[in-house]
Amino acid sequence: MATILVVDDELGIRALLSEILTDEGHTVELAENAAQARAFRERSRPDLVLLDIWMPDVDGITLLKEWGASGQLTMPVIMMSGHGTIDTAVEATKFGAMAFLEKPITLQKLLRAVEQALSRQTPARPSASPLAPATPNHLAGRPVAADGVPAHGAGGAALAPAQGNGPQAEQVFVLDRPLREARDAFEKAYFEFHLAKENGSMTRVAEKTGLERTHLYRKLKQLGVDLTRNKRSHGN
Repeated sequence: MATILVVDDELGIRALLSEILTDEGHTVELAENAAQARAFRERSRPDLVLLDIWMPDVDGITLLKEWGASGQLTMPVIMMSGHGTIDTAVEATKFGAMAFLEKPITLQKLLRAVEQALSRQTPARPSASPLAPATPNHLAGRPVAADGVPAHGAGGAALAPAQGNGPQAEQVFVLDRPLREARDAFEKAYFEFHLAKENGSMTRVAEKTGLERTHLYRKLKQLGVDLTRNKRSHGN
């Protein structure tokens, strides 16, 4: 994961971005003004900088110019502003910024911009083989085994657990039990699948499952999901 420097004079913005990015597994450093950002850049080079434009001492574009002139602009920079214009965004990119985010920043836009910025510094992951067969439309949304055959038995219960160490999309559920027990077993498997798929990110799981984070935490605790295991896996 990456080291990300967040530079913003608003405490609430710093706290929010720090929470989201830390939850994604990144190391987050905070600076409330240009002086603190300069000091951090003198000590080390972050993998990415989220830089506010309008700050009380020195604005973000001026700091961006300084880093460029001194040869310290060796990392991608994403500019942020709640009062930005097209001219501001163009000026920022002219001096080395790779993206511009308008406040209030949505979760999806933030994560997409961060992912794109960091991908510029790391080799791209190999894409899926173009020869891989597509799932027929009439099977969409149904558990499918490796050979493309629907993995369903009587009553629509999945009978063929997925192989390997990754997220298990298909599992066996015992239906000859009380409804509450069967439902809890399914929900536990459902959330464990999404936690594994999202590398333990509560933010992404909340987004994927449509639950508020507080509700999600309560639900996982109620179902007995081992969150410490997911955190350990996320750290490896």
